[in-house]
Amino acid sequence: MSGAFFPEIEKESQQNISRYQNQRLQQAFSYLLAKSPFYRELFVKHGIDVNKIKTIADLVQIPVTTKDDLQQRNDDFLCVPKTLIIDYITTSGTLGDPVTFAMTDKDLDRLAYNEAISFTCAGGSSSDVYQLMTTIDRRFMAGLAYFLGIRMLGASVVRVGNGIPELQWDTIQRIKPNTIIAVPSFILKIIDYAEHQGIDYQQSSIKNAVCIGEPLRKADLSLNTLGRKIQERWPLKLFSTYASTEMGTSFTECREGAGGHHHPELIITEFLGDNDMPVKEGEPGEVTVTTLGVEGMPLLRFKTGDVCHHFTEPCPCGRNTIRLGPLVGRKNQMIKYKGTTLFPPALYDILDNIAYVSDYIVEVYTNQIGTDEILIHISGKGIGEEKEKDIKDHFRAKLRVAPLITFASESTIQKMQFPEISRKPVKFIDNREKNSNYTDLTPII
Repeated sequence: MSGAFFPEIEKESQQNISRYQNQRLQQAFSYLLAKSPFYRELFVKHGIDVNKIKTIADLVQIPVTTKDDLQQRNDDFLCVPKTLIIDYITTSGTLGDPVTFAMTDKDLDRLAYNEAISFTCAGGSSSDVYQLMTTIDRRFMAGLAYFLGIRMLGASVVRVGNGIPELQWDTIQRIKPNTIIAVPSFILKIIDYAEHQGIDYQQSSIKNAVCIGEPLRKADLSLNTLGRKIQERWPLKLFSTYASTEMGTSFTECREGAGGHHHPELIITEFLGDNDMPVKEGEPGEVTVTTLGVEGMPLLRFKTGDVCHHFTEPCPCGRNTIRLGPLVGRKNQMIKYKGTTLFPPALYDILDNIAYVSDYIVEVYTNQIGTDEILIHISGKGIGEEKEKDIKDHFRAKLRVAPLITFASESTIQKMQFPEISRKPVKFIDNREKNSNYTDLTPII
């Protein structure tokens, strides 16, 4: 394992990590005060003396930054002249309108470093060959980040892009990569293709999968239905990741599979409750981040909208950093259905556990009485109206409520999952009225 990509700070005691982050926080405040129109205004408006914010615990004195702030004041977050911008990236717009992020040369180096240490965390080294099954174009940060990180690591990358199982297998057979980077549900599709074409995928060169966009684990860190389905058919070593464009940083599992590791040199992370105060370990909290070392558009106490658990005990891998559990849900995707509060991942896990369901889309809309309604579009082998009761019984057994069900062909579901402008497969469609209490998950990068 390359020492350059296993930072010493991640092996330090949690007390030393906190001390280090408090020092970096002071640097971040100095930069924001000098360079950021948005945060200078925020400090003045709320009478905040940044010199009195000494520790991460003091951050509660500062208002959070939200997605609405980024959408409404996008340009005011820019801290450098536009002549220094190298790359423009946009968010996927999963919680509303997309937001543009401007990246300087230094920011791209930081992005590469983040992925290099993240791949190292997942057991990667310069001898690996990665097959990239995500897009690198369409203003998408993740594909670019993976490419830059693999390059910095000194490993090899094959940029195949998303979809097209035939091309994926042709590349695997020609170049023999040992690791794929893919959305987990797509791994099942390339397994299906291999079986249909008589490809002996069990004996292929692929041994590892770095998985993006969909949870692989349950709250107790055991594999969920999707993760189990992959491993039962193809016993790869699976690594979950969590990231967002706004943080420019990722949380990646090590071989212990016990949550994504925090990189304290790149980001300060809080877990906040509904009152914007930190929650205790064991309680779900909204991931709230302060970026470190970002030059173009740094963020202070930005609420991602993602709800997760976190863990603080040291990891057997040698890292003593906070670990992030699987996504519980996204706050703006919370569904109030017949008196029950749901997040889309709970629906996905039930559908993934029904053998004859091959694909689906979860749609939520506002019904005639102004409440949330769930309609699930399903495709599968030999399914029809006679299966509707069985599917609903699965939901009643786990969630006590049953959604509306409609059946469609696999091609129809595929078209819904991959709209022309999409950079990632879509599993959740939010058609609720914007004035309802719950407004607009697509995969996490």
